[in-house]
Amino acid sequence: MRRFRPEEEAGILAAIIESSDDAIFTKDLEGLILSWNPAAERLYGYNAEEVLGRSTSVLLPADRRDELATILERITGGQRVEWHETVRQAKNGRLIEVSLTVSPIRDAAGDVIAAAAIARDLTARKRAEARWRSIIESAVDGIVVIDARGSIEAFNPGAERLFGYAEREVVGRNVNLLMPSPYHEEHDAYLSRYLATGVPRIIGIGREVTALRRDGTTFPVHLSVGEMVIGGERKFTGILHDLSTRVRIEEQLREQTALARLGEMAAVIAHEVKNPLAGVRGAIQVIGTHLPKESKDAAMIKEIVARIDALNELMKDLLLFARPPQPKPVLVEMATLVATTAELLRNDPGLRDVQVTVDGSAPPVWADSDLMKIVFENLLVNGAQAMRGRGTIHVSLALMDDTCQITVRDSGPGIPVEVRDKIFTPFFTTKARGSGLGLPTARRLIEAHRGTISIACPPDGGTTVTVNLPAQDAATL
Repeated sequence: MRRFRPEEEAGILAAIIESSDDAIFTKDLEGLILSWNPAAERLYGYNAEEVLGRSTSVLLPADRRDELATILERITGGQRVEWHETVRQAKNGRLIEVSLTVSPIRDAAGDVIAAAAIARDLTARKRAEARWRSIIESAVDGIVVIDARGSIEAFNPGAERLFGYAEREVVGRNVNLLMPSPYHEEHDAYLSRYLATGVPRIIGIGREVTALRRDGTTFPVHLSVGEMVIGGERKFTGILHDLSTRVRIEEQLREQTALARLGEMAAVIAHEVKNPLAGVRGAIQVIGTHLPKESKDAAMIKEIVARIDALNELMKDLLLFARPPQPKPVLVEMATLVATTAELLRNDPGLRDVQVTVDGSAPPVWADSDLMKIVFENLLVNGAQAMRGRGTIHVSLALMDDTCQITVRDSGPGIPVEVRDKIFTPFFTTKARGSGLGLPTARRLIEAHRGTISIACPPDGGTTVTVNLPAQDAATL
């Protein structure tokens, strides 16, 4: 292989410096400029005659002047300053973001005699980064960037809103903290398999997955994953679109469709079963009048009538749930209504040892008092049964913004975690005897008033039911 002579090497080096797109100049250990290439002229706006022999401080903004002494100190000590991102000032006063590398120049004896500086203009890159960061930070969807090990490197505000974490809390942590089981445990294996085989299962495809919030709740998202290589390292970008609203609407549509069908079925039952049932009951009672009161057959007649009455009550509950009446609103004092409902329950021998306290206040709301009595009777009976007929149920009222909030809290054992998601499901019950329509009907009646009902089980025990009714005009009901 041919070797260049020293004078040829010098010529090649000079050509490289002259044709470089990066600003290259040399300076002595006092910081005075010794050489200046064409790219430096283009970047800073000074020609060589204007800067040769001048201090490099002419290129530094006033707030960066202390950098010169620091850099010269490191160069004098034989150290190299590499890829230092900083700001320099052009002849016209324009500030320029640059990546600066400064290397010591040594003589034949190895002593440092000067320094060579290479400055790369970062303006375009920084502008592009700022533009993309602005887009990413303003995105409604969550955007998460991870490395090949699964560690989170970027977490945009959309992701912060979705998951409840601040970016500083998750950067450097494994992305599987955003996933519930079994995906949490399996994600590292998925990533390793892809890196080993190159066969994608989700990259470039996208699919619906379940995500995990900081508070432990899960929610549906559509996940799209893209791959990129930066500086020779693989990165993966995940874009997460929250599907909670869509899924909720789909569930509501399915529920409304099911309720419509149930309403049709209930009407048929009312016509085909309830009316004949009343006739059967009457006939059984007539038969009973011809039997001796103390006979076994008379007792059986009473049991049959009781079973028919229970079936009739089930029909009424089913009709109320399937086709709740349109509210007929009047101004209702909720505290009085709850207290009156509680007093009526005292007539039940099984609930005589249950105390109901009502505190707080809220202005009257427009509501159908008969329908609201059904709601609170159901909630109070549920609370009393949870406490096995003994204890205190606390009811509190408050005005929250434009909403009347009624909270019913018992001291029972609470609702088991595994059934909490099913408590508003029609016909689901944990009681030995019950139709499973009480809470679903209560929710239907509350929603007919444009309100909401929710149930929580605090860590200290018991069950808390919260009813929110809007303070609104009667015409809106």
